[in-house]
Amino acid sequence: MPKIHLDIDLVRQLPTTHTATIPGDYLDDMGHMNVMWYTHLFSMAMGGMLQLIGLTPEHVEQRHGGSFALESHIRYLSEVRVGHSIEVHTRLLGRSSNRYHVLHAMINDHKQDVAATFEAIGAYIDMRSRRMAAFPLEITQPLDRLIAEHQQLDWPAPVCGIMRP
Repeated sequence: MPKIHLDIDLVRQLPTTHTATIPGDYLDDMGHMNVMWYTHLFSMAMGGMLQLIGLTPEHVEQRHGGSFALESHIRYLSEVRVGHSIEVHTRLLGRSSNRYHVLHAMINDHKQDVAATFEAIGAYIDMRSRRMAAFPLEITQPLDRLIAEHQQLDWPAPVCGIMRP
């Protein structure tokens, strides 16, 4: 897999969907943040992205619609250590009638670099049947607006190339 480099100023054009300072209990035996915590932090960013498109706890309760993860790919690019502050920025890449394609980029504020990326496919779910369902209009409108905004960026998203919504 080719090495990727993302300019943090370009990444910061994207919405911030999560921030954190890495606590001591995220440390592994190698002296840096354990891989399971990357997944946790990107999961928190996914929650932030879902809020941006209107898939809020109220939506889940009132409309019985939610989101499930279907596929993901993490690239670890630069070490994150205890005490470092991170911010995750999110780029929406595309969608189908019931799935979305997203890329999160984690910036390490201490090192001023992109520490990791997380590419994922998620689906809109009818929580009563627990099956995929078409996005309702109140979700497609903000989702399509963000996808259109992100497609106007003049830098390519560093995707793995095999995921499709």
